[in-house]
Amino acid sequence: MADDSDQILRQILTDVLGLKPGQADSFDADTGLFGHLPELDSMAVAGLLTEIEDRLDIIIEDDEIEGEMLETYGALLGFVEAKRATV
Repeated sequence: MADDSDQILRQILTDVLGLKPGQADSFDADTGLFGHLPELDSMAVAGLLTEIEDRLDIIIEDDEIEGEMLETYGALLGFVEAKRATV
């Protein structure tokens, strides 16, 4: 189940942030997100997290949201994979 998290997360980022097709394909674990992608501002974070919940069938509690999880693609993917593993 979690093995498709990477591809789904890349698609979510593309859809929610309106990234160019294929842009998220080049993201690696160290690719900066919040503060690095102009499309990912504070207003976009809520939409991104909601879409992650909907598409990956997980619940993200308010107290789980930390700045570190949005700093890099690797951190966000790690968070998503950990959440999916507990479902």
